[in-house]
Amino acid sequence: MAQNNYSGIFHSEQLMPQEERLEVKSGQKNLVIGVPKECAFSENRIPLDPDAVGLLVHHGHQVLIEADAGKAAHFPDAEYAEMGGEIIHDTKKIFGADILLKIAPPTMEEIEMMGNKQTIISSIHTSAINEEYFRRLLLKRITALAFEYVQDKAGTFPVIRAMSEIAGNTSMLVAAEYMSNPEYGRGKMLGGFSGISPTEVVILGAGTVGEYATRAALGMGAFVKIFDNSVYKLRRLQNNLNTRVYTSMIQPRVLMNALRSADVVIGAIHTAYGRTPIVVTEEMVQQMKTGAVIIDVSIDQGGCFETSRVTDHRNPVFKQYGVTHYCVPNIASKVPHTASYALSNFLSPILLRMGEEGGVEKVLYSDYGVRQGVYLYNGISTNKFLSDSFRLPFQDINLLMAAFR
Repeated sequence: MAQNNYSGIFHSEQLMPQEERLEVKSGQKNLVIGVPKECAFSENRIPLDPDAVGLLVHHGHQVLIEADAGKAAHFPDAEYAEMGGEIIHDTKKIFGADILLKIAPPTMEEIEMMGNKQTIISSIHTSAINEEYFRRLLLKRITALAFEYVQDKAGTFPVIRAMSEIAGNTSMLVAAEYMSNPEYGRGKMLGGFSGISPTEVVILGAGTVGEYATRAALGMGAFVKIFDNSVYKLRRLQNNLNTRVYTSMIQPRVLMNALRSADVVIGAIHTAYGRTPIVVTEEMVQQMKTGAVIIDVSIDQGGCFETSRVTDHRNPVFKQYGVTHYCVPNIASKVPHTASYALSNFLSPILLRMGEEGGVEKVLYSDYGVRQGVYLYNGISTNKFLSDSFRLPFQDINLLMAAFR
């Protein structure tokens, strides 16, 4: 009980050096936050759920939600209105907000509706944007954060991890759906059953997607084989699962033997830059069982199967050599209600801090992890990789924040 009594004595700012408090502390700022309806194809998620909107409104912020923005994620306008969100039918009014929240990057048409010196928080798809896209944002002196670049205190990427966990779990549910399908599968149940050999699942990649796909497969009773070229990742996965599973380095002969008997193959290989390497050739796919299912989670980076080609949620699968291929880049959008909650849990605390600390710049100054998400600051390119790719002048965001101080 005595420990609880300290909660009202010390505040975070009281523990800061006096000089730091003089430089950083500012009065609370009421934000105007706009959430437009996503226009990207097959993007069903929304960055704020109704409960998060209610929390922001309770703290004095104004949240503008475009009509039907949450419909695809099964969040009706009425739920946002009940929580204090303002339902707006004029898209241009949404884009006049101080802070814009999107899932997909803004389109050229959306950039035209934006004003000067706004802040936008969204994802960034480097393969789908060009130099002109950035130059238009630069001219409007936009501050842009990519939520997949934001880091937490441990130096990890919380949004990527959350979406990867969802993608790993969902990939096995998708595999189960198509294994039992009479057209694309063989009417089989994924998992195990007394007196019947368990389903064999091969997982390529021992990262977060691979780990959660493994957890789901083991939970269903499947026999799982995991391949990766990193012994460290394989060992870490074993430790995280707290059980012994079949693991192997990616060796063509060993992998081919596993593929011949596999019922499901999950491609979960990730690369930091460029295209994902192809580890399963067309000849390997030809030797797989008829009715086997491939889920290529790596398709957003080109895919790790030679036979993969991009599909979407409306037409998610195709068959080649009798093997069903599911190659949707945005698997998390298949479960938009869950994914939207995950994104909202990440974004709402950042927005609350922006209000409490007096604006976007204050949070960027004080929080190194959030600062790493910035790729444009007040019309200046702050991401070295993007600057080199699109021939834009580069400035280090840490130096800009030092000048802000």
